[in-house]
Amino acid sequence: MSDKDKNAWLKYDKSGIEEIFDFCNGYKEYTSVCKTERESVLTAIDMIEAMGYRDLDEIIENSETLKPGDKVYSNNKDKTLVAFLIGKNPIKDGMRIIGSHVDSPRLDLKQNPLYEDGELALMETHYYGGIKKYQWVATPLSLHGVVIKKDGTKIDVVIGEDDNDPVIGVSDLLVHLAGEQLQKKANEVIAGEDLNILVGNIPAVGEEKDAVKKNILNLLKEKYDFEEADFMSAEIEVVPAGKSRDYGLDKSMIMAYGQDDRVCAYTSIMALLELDQVEYTSAVLLVDKEEVGSQGATGMHSRFFENIVAELMDRAGEYSELNLRRGLSNSKMLSADVSVAYDPNYPNVSEKRNTAYFGRGLVFSKYTGSRGKSGCNDANPEFMAWLRDVMDSENVSYQTAELGKVDQGGGGTIAYILAQYNMEVIDCGVALHNMHAPWEVASKVDIYETMKGYRAFLKAE
Repeated sequence: MSDKDKNAWLKYDKSGIEEIFDFCNGYKEYTSVCKTERESVLTAIDMIEAMGYRDLDEIIENSETLKPGDKVYSNNKDKTLVAFLIGKNPIKDGMRIIGSHVDSPRLDLKQNPLYEDGELALMETHYYGGIKKYQWVATPLSLHGVVIKKDGTKIDVVIGEDDNDPVIGVSDLLVHLAGEQLQKKANEVIAGEDLNILVGNIPAVGEEKDAVKKNILNLLKEKYDFEEADFMSAEIEVVPAGKSRDYGLDKSMIMAYGQDDRVCAYTSIMALLELDQVEYTSAVLLVDKEEVGSQGATGMHSRFFENIVAELMDRAGEYSELNLRRGLSNSKMLSADVSVAYDPNYPNVSEKRNTAYFGRGLVFSKYTGSRGKSGCNDANPEFMAWLRDVMDSENVSYQTAELGKVDQGGGGTIAYILAQYNMEVIDCGVALHNMHAPWEVASKVDIYETMKGYRAFLKAE
């Protein structure tokens, strides 16, 4: 067995395992609270501000000059974040960038969601990202999001997480009447238009029509002070209710919602916060919309990152269009996204020599895509060799993997978007079970090794 095939747990004594568990306790807290991209970004800002990071807008407004060791960040619409630790070398010489996404598969409330049928109040949803729709029925769900009123007032909404909160859910058909349903293909068992969440049953006193719906509106008005019309300017997501939990009798794993891809977001932020001086400017990038194609103003296809790098170079006294292009082209990037871990319950979808395993550390995927590597970023072997040296020098456990057998499936990340700048990019992250399910599972030692690997990358010369 080569070193690369060894279980990473075996590197650690009792105190080392305790350190891994302590680190993952912080991760569990993060994923318990951060169930939307907004919550993920705003919580990350709190974390980095506590470690001395300042808003780049403030630096620009005060016409301050950036120097090596300075720590700044930029927030794009509360849904995209980039944090920079300024390095000793000019930015035009390149950066070390780690980019992950903080959106996850879920249900979104429609713009006019609330209705009544059969003296029950329900809310209509539209699913977001790739889900198995049948996994979202008969399970406790919660509401997370914001409502923006016409006067600009922002109302934060979280219902279903406090122990005293109610939960909501999508009903399922009882097995006694499900004969016809059970004959359907898995992707047809639950229709997208039928993912309506049940939210109430008590009628408002004195109301003759839609009395249950009106009672729900009264409750929302009382607690959150918004009207039915305000749903038009709301962004409310329906996500699994409950905290992240230890998983396994030995507590070696974590079960949490949205580990694709908040596990990479958290580990990259934590890696950055351990550094005070670097040779090359370090950037940690959290983006939105990856699960639906990375479009829009907060997705990776936006020019946000490029524009902010230009602003950064301006404050460092080295901006020109040519220097910006050189800086992006000379950069190295980890597209930090999850992979699939070998599952003995479903061995036929994986090729054992080229799949990831729980307990073997950070996963590098030289290419993603599907069937003929379609849509992939295929990283250069020179970059992979450089990374091997970086990881080995810091005793980081890592492995290489594909996302399933050839012709079996595949997937995409933001890697190809940054590669368009001619920078070196490779996918790497944590292997999961249950990817895109309401509750995903990861190994704690893999989470810890990923943080170590990201840290090694950011400080590498």
